[in-house]
Amino acid sequence: MSIVVTGATGHLGTHVIEGLLEKVPAEQITAVVRDEAKAAPLAARGVQLAVADYDTPESFDGVFSAGDKVLLISGSEIGKDRVAQHKVVIEAAKAAGVALLAYTSAPGTLTAALADDHRGTEQALLASGLPYVLLRNGWYNEVFAENLGPVLAHDAVTHAAGEGRVSSAARADYAAAAVAVLTGEGHENTTYELGGDVAWSYAEYAAELSRQTGRTIAVNPVSVDAYADILTGAGLPEPLARILAGVDASIEKGELVVTSGDLTRLIGRPSTPIAESIAAALKG
Repeated sequence: MSIVVTGATGHLGTHVIEGLLEKVPAEQITAVVRDEAKAAPLAARGVQLAVADYDTPESFDGVFSAGDKVLLISGSEIGKDRVAQHKVVIEAAKAAGVALLAYTSAPGTLTAALADDHRGTEQALLASGLPYVLLRNGWYNEVFAENLGPVLAHDAVTHAAGEGRVSSAARADYAAAAVAVLTGEGHENTTYELGGDVAWSYAEYAAELSRQTGRTIAVNPVSVDAYADILTGAGLPEPLARILAGVDASIEKGELVVTSGDLTRLIGRPSTPIAESIAAALKG
């Protein structure tokens, strides 16, 4: 039996593999990757590698075995048919008879276009009959903390979220939740709504940036359309800019506030505050 992780060399996957290595022997872990060379350090540590691509269904032949626990990390390529990509993994897992398939989804309250692929994947997973876990990850601290260039260049946080709040947490927190599910028992057919312990607003985010940088970081609220135009002007493809602006609209409506407490219960500790992720990013 293996614990199989797709997208294993991505940002989240890397944290998951590291967490698994602390819990189980390396030979019980299979990392599914597109670039074998990029995963060479994992192989050197004893992790099994499987080279497969969501866009090449036959590449998943033989990747899974009966009894495996699988983490399907959602694809990140905007413009791709991500539901079709994820179905490749679901169908291969079903054919192999895996014991559990966990999927990194989005909060159940999120109505932004970003959530459409996640809802479609959830439907496909439930229809498959596989034992499942839905890990509905909230927003990542790093989405904000690792993209400080424009903020610090203009000394302003521009957003279209009004006074809405975000229950964000660090990637490592969401990864730890996945590890807990993959290495624990009794999680079958469960949905976890995951988010940080403390929700914050953009005004509070700007205040924290001001405190840590010693500069005055202003808050620049704009409309959703204006924000999409700003993002497009900064070089983002228009479809992606519209998606991100749509997330801000969802934040204003309270759709990224998570109050379940599921994340803290799964990882057995408080979630990482946004202030801590900001500090790490500024040092980095």
